[in-house]
Amino acid sequence: MPDEQSLPPQNAAPASTPGGIVLPGRNVVILPKKIFFTKGVGVHKERLGSFEMALRMAGIEFLNLILVSSIFPPGCKKISKEEGVKLVQPGEVIFCVYDRLQTNEPNRLIAASVGAAIPADETQYGYLSEHHAFGETEEKAGEYAEDLAASMLATTLGIEFDPNTAWSEREQLYKMSGKIVKTMNMTQSAIGNKEGLWTTVIAAGVFIT
Repeated sequence: MPDEQSLPPQNAAPASTPGGIVLPGRNVVILPKKIFFTKGVGVHKERLGSFEMALRMAGIEFLNLILVSSIFPPGCKKISKEEGVKLVQPGEVIFCVYDRLQTNEPNRLIAASVGAAIPADETQYGYLSEHHAFGETEEKAGEYAEDLAASMLATTLGIEFDPNTAWSEREQLYKMSGKIVKTMNMTQSAIGNKEGLWTTVIAAGVFIT
């Protein structure tokens, strides 16, 4: 049995570490403190090659990306891509939320998007959403992803709304409630290469711990 003097006080604040926090009885908890959004499009004769080109355009090709589900951590700060890539190093394992779509059909319209909804209360979590579609413009795909994230957050916060109303109306309702401070999307669209090469679009939210 551990010595009583070695146990942390019941109300002690969690200890901080470079990669997260330590809670009593738990190992390190990874809790991202920052996030940046990016997007890209790539064209190549190989499917994987076009994905790599899209990652390069997005500026995250040098990272090992781990796809996670879609919670915007409490207190997480949105930063620019330019600032974000300076905080990571080649080969680093990084958590992210992203969506992509690929085609080798000439002239086919494709889009990929990540939406975000951030609560006004920084102690609460928000939502990220992923969406991809054929035949949708960048504006339509982005609006859809943003709507998804905002609607998920609204239901969590108890905001009543009619899901059948237009997004523009619900967007105003959400913000007027005072509970949602920001909604946004990062979206990339492209038209399939006319020569039949693989075309990839990607949109991502990249976490930094």
